[in-house]
This record gives sequence, C-alpha cells and structure tokens, in this order.
Amino acid sequence: MMKFQLIYPKWNKLPGQTTFNLPPHGPVVFAACLPEDVEVAFVDENVDTIDFDVDCDIVGISMMLSTQVKRGWEIADQFRAKGKKVIFGGISTMLHAEETLLHADSVFLGEAEGRMEAVLEDFRNDKLKKVYNFMGKHPPIEMVGPARRDLYKRELYNHKGVQMVDLFHASRGCKFSCYPCAVSYLGGRCFRPRPIEKAIEELETIDNNRLFIVDNSLAQSTEWEMQLFKEMIPLKKKWISHTIEDKPEVLDLAAQAGAWYVYQAVYDTSDYIKERVKRYHDYGIGVEGTILLGLDNQTEDDILRLIDFLLKIDLDLAEFTVLAPFPHTKAYDDLMRQGRIFDHDWNHYNAGQVVYKPKNMSPERLQELYEYAWKSFYQDESQEEKMFKLFAQVMLREMEDGTFIPRDRNLANKSFGKDVVRNIKKL
Repeated sequence: MMKFQLIYPKWNKLPGQTTFNLPPHGPVVFAACLPEDVEVAFVDENVDTIDFDVDCDIVGISMMLSTQVKRGWEIADQFRAKGKKVIFGGISTMLHAEETLLHADSVFLGEAEGRMEAVLEDFRNDKLKKVYNFMGKHPPIEMVGPARRDLYKRELYNHKGVQMVDLFHASRGCKFSCYPCAVSYLGGRCFRPRPIEKAIEELETIDNNRLFIVDNSLAQSTEWEMQLFKEMIPLKKKWISHTIEDKPEVLDLAAQAGAWYVYQAVYDTSDYIKERVKRYHDYGIGVEGTILLGLDNQTEDDILRLIDFLLKIDLDLAEFTVLAPFPHTKAYDDLMRQGRIFDHDWNHYNAGQVVYKPKNMSPERLQELYEYAWKSFYQDESQEEKMFKLFAQVMLREMEDGTFIPRDRNLANKSFGKDVVRNIKKL
C-alpha cells in the first residue's frame, strides 16, 4: 500500500477582514483520482500542523492561490531535504509551473481524473517525469466523482461555533473570458457541465447542509441550470454560488433549491445593477457584491462614486479587491508589456495589495481607496456582524425545514456578533 501525504499550504490572510477557513476543494477532488491501493493522509496547513517526519512514500502539494506558492516551495524543499519525492498540482501550480519546477521532483498540470495511476506507476518504477502536462486535454467530465471529504478534520472548520460551508462543483470551464481571470487558461473556454445525476449523487453524499458551489458561473446554460436546481430541491441544501441568471423562472427554482446568497460583480452605478440586486432579494436570495478596483477605465472619482452607490443598493455583504495581474491572464500580459508591474513577490498577489501602476492614479492612492472602500461599507456594521445576519437567516430556514444543525445552538453562548436567537426573531 503506497502512502501519499497530501498537503495544502497556508497563506497570510488579509488584515482587517473576518478570518475563517473553509475546507479546501481542490485537494480532496484530486484525492478522489488516486488509485484504491493508495493510502492518503491530508493536512491543511491553514488549520493544522505539518509533520515533516511523517511516514509516507511520496508528498503531494496542492496549491490554489498565488499567495500559497512560496510557502508550498518551502514545504517541498524541507521534504526533499529529507529524501522524499514531491509532486505539485493545483491551480497555482499551473500558473507558476516554471518556478515550481525548481522545488519539485514532478509537477502535474491539468485535470487529474484517469491519469494518476500512470503517474504513480512511474513513481514506483523510479521513472517519475519532471512534468506531466495535460493542459487543454480535459478528461471526460463524466469521470468526475465525489470528492474525498472523509479526509477533512471536521472539527477544524467552524468559526466561533458556526459550521462553515462545504465546497462542491457541478461544472468546469467557462465560456466567458474576463480580463483579470485565468479560468479560460486553466479549464478551457468551454462550459463543461457534469451530468446532473452525477452532481446530485455527490450532493447526496455531503452531510453538511451548507454549501458553496464553486463553479465559475452557473449562468452558462439556462436549461442545465434550471434542471440542476429542480433536482436539488428535495435535498434541502442551503448554498452560496457565483453568478446565476436573474430570469424569474431561474430565480424561483434557485430559491426553492436553497439559494442562500450569490456573488454579484458590481462594476458600475447603473440602474441595471441596482435592479439585479433587487430581483435577487425579491426571491429571498442574499447578495454579496464583488467590486474590483484599479481597472484602467476607473478614475478616483469613479471609485468614490461606486463606493457611495454600494451603500444605496442594499447589499448584504461586499468584497473589495484590487486588480491582481495573475500569470496567464490578459491583465498580466498587458501590464507586463507596458512595464507597469513593479512587485513580483507572489505573497503580495492577494487582491488586497497594489503590485502595479494604475493608469489614472498612483499605486499609493489606489491602496488608500481600497482601504477606504472597506471602511466605508462596514462603518455602521462590521463584516462579521453582516455575515452573522446571513447565518442567522439560513439557520431560520433550517429550523423551518428541519435541517438545522444542533451544535449551532451553542452560538447563544459565543461572542459571534449578537445573540443568535435575538437575530433570528428580528427576521
């Protein structure tokens, strides 16, 4: 039996924001691709400690964020110094492959379904390749099976007594190609939905009632989206997702299926955005605005007007970011070509630190506006308090449909915002 030690490196959280940890999705999706004769142990360094003397045959490091890569390299260097072979995979391995190769025995690029048996056979025969490159060569989407959530240490994923969401995906790829996004490079510019019966089969295995559907966008096929929501209704899950369509028939099914809140990009001060937020709310679906600052078409006045606008459209939460020019995006290519990137420390590519020269202001001024945006939106009610309101709402729904998680009753004795019961009664 081969022993495979799987590790998810820690990263520094942004200052001033509510800090909590969600169970990572990529590593356990990868673990489901390993052959049955491989024994997997998993450590999420954000909530647990790595044992560098662990008894294992090979170490796998799964990285999602650019802010993880330098820590991932450090971990690999320590294991390799002890004679262990290290293989890297995951999103940020694909984005930083050349640098990662300097710290790896092997890097795996692309999607792992149906491919790990051959990789590990190479390892057994001492023929591990330096690079396994499957970028753009996607396995049949039908091969995606239930993630290995049994590898999580459940007790580590709660925030002050509140059970955090589990992550799940119903599709891969994205037909859109947004300026700052690397998804078209990573997963292809083609929407690849999982068969709905397969997605539902996995959802039925998840014992957590609260989910984050991490698909890049569910608004890519109306027919598939509506069918997915129809099939989800009996499961009584409560879920968060990126964009869904705001057609009445879609929103109605989404609400029945347990839509809790959605992320909505707010990129201007138009009535379209205001009405879209209202439509979500009309169906009982909360909205977290995602606001990207620092694009070339934004002036200081544009950003200040946008911040004022956010206070008027009844967002439940807002998340502000500054443009982070990740490798293999058009933003990166443009800014590199124009000589505008001045900071190449990947630890700073956290969407909260300015690493390039904006077109219409200084880097220092953009950083000030970013910090001002957070302070302005949460000046009357903290991010944690607003989050608590959303959790109170979902707990009320769980009480109504009989899926409430009993351990959350301890919240009344926890210092997480205001008293749960009092908040629920106000709804």
